[in-house]
Amino acid sequence: MPSRLEAPSRRLGEKAIQGLLALCAAISVATTTAIVISLLGPSLSFFGEVPIGDFLFGTEWSPALQPQSFGVLPIVVGTLSVTLWGLLFAIPIGLLSAIYLSEYARPRVRKTLKPMLEVLAGIPTVAIGFFAFSFITPALQDVWPGFLGDEPNIFNALAAALAIGLLIVPIIASISEDAMSAVPDGLREGAYAMGATRMKVALRVIFPAALSGIVASIVLGVSRAVGETMVVLMAAGATPNLTFNPVESIEAMTAYIAITGTGDIATGTIEYNTIFAVGLLLFVSTLVMNLISIRLVRKYREVYE
Repeated sequence: MPSRLEAPSRRLGEKAIQGLLALCAAISVATTTAIVISLLGPSLSFFGEVPIGDFLFGTEWSPALQPQSFGVLPIVVGTLSVTLWGLLFAIPIGLLSAIYLSEYARPRVRKTLKPMLEVLAGIPTVAIGFFAFSFITPALQDVWPGFLGDEPNIFNALAAALAIGLLIVPIIASISEDAMSAVPDGLREGAYAMGATRMKVALRVIFPAALSGIVASIVLGVSRAVGETMVVLMAAGATPNLTFNPVESIEAMTAYIAITGTGDIATGTIEYNTIFAVGLLLFVSTLVMNLISIRLVRKYREVYE
């Protein structure tokens, strides 16, 4: 008799949880749809005045100056520059941290270091941006070797990239470590039984087996870097330069949106609509990266019995 009374309540609880999860999924879809709708109207108005080819491939970006130029390529290159240099800093540190935590660290050390590493992801980006401007930039100017050319400007892409790298390291390290820890111990034991060293096991067995999770962590890191606002705004400057030189001041898409969106531009003008056009481009870029991530994860996924 008690079991008959308990069964319906368990089924009711499962249905409630299922409904809650479906509601959360619906809210996510509705929010994304609302964002797209809010971007489309002003963006279509903008592209009614500016040809999309001139927008995507133009090399001059000065919407607020006369004569006006709406070539978005300089701020796209600025965004890619910060992302590239940030990844070159974050990927090796993140992956080496993941390998250490997964294959070398003792359980007690892992439980201590991993939360400490993930704390970096919780630091406010304003604080990271101020750290980049007040510490990283002066340090780069002090140690910059002369044979590499002029020292970094006060606002430069490299300082912003290093700061963004600090924000990406926990993402890459944490997700990659989870993927490596999920590899069955049988693969490790088999490799050790054949005489492989711990480094060979980590690099030739565990790393390839966890490649789908590692690729996903890197793509998520790229999305995080592309969407970062405060760090590039405070450390990289607001000069739209068509260059990958890390010591030059640049302007990223997110920085332009933040600066222009808080200005005194009249609503409905073409300068105002550039915010939505750049936002739509940023949204599409992030969407494409997420689709690439899903495809790569499915391609390299390893399924174990």
